[in-house]
Amino acid sequence: MSEEITPGGSRIERHDEALPPEPVPSGWDGQERIEEHVERHLGPIATVFHELVSEYVHLDVLIVEATDDRPFHWLVTCGMSARPMASDESDDRYAELIIGLPADWPLGEDAWKDERHYWPVRTLKSLARMPHEYGFAIGHGHTLPNGDPPEAYGPGTKLCCALFAAGAKTPEAFDELETPDGTVQFLAVYLLQPDEVRFKLEQGADALMDAFDAATVCEIVEADRPSAVPRRKRFGLF
Repeated sequence: MSEEITPGGSRIERHDEALPPEPVPSGWDGQERIEEHVERHLGPIATVFHELVSEYVHLDVLIVEATDDRPFHWLVTCGMSARPMASDESDDRYAELIIGLPADWPLGEDAWKDERHYWPVRTLKSLARMPHEYGFAIGHGHTLPNGDPPEAYGPGTKLCCALFAAGAKTPEAFDELETPDGTVQFLAVYLLQPDEVRFKLEQGADALMDAFDAATVCEIVEADRPSAVPRRKRFGLF
């Protein structure tokens, strides 16, 4: 794995070869704490999408379904924080990920047999496992592309890269959970268009988040959304 600092000061992790598979940690007691934290701040957990076969960590997905007041579902990983990430910073060693899906997005194992419906779930699980699989840490403002060069995550979308940041739609109290092992950060996953990736590399994560704020882009997946980068900036007219 190599590290690259871009002109905009962004940090991109590029992984080469996976580490040898390690046994899934046994005796981890964090699941109940995470579930309680999710229900306290986001709402009742309707379903747990259990993982049947695991390497490095056992990753379940907690599903908080949409309501009349919140027209989107929450999907939260549970198990990423069973193992610390490889970080020199003690506060950046444990994390879980969260992403949102529109209220009309098909949920459940039957619906997820169709890749058009499953790709955000697969992406969330892949991103959560990757730090343990390749031996690095992710945090606020970090980016992970889907390959090199980045490829679309699934059919019907051009989204091809993940940016990790505080959630735009989650309450601030949800962002961190104190545990006996350390602080678990709940990082929202923002999925990027190709030109947003280029903009972030040149201008930095803060500039991209400002563009997202202006275009009301957040961690709720919009598979075919337009780019948040102003047109003149897409063509290099900064």
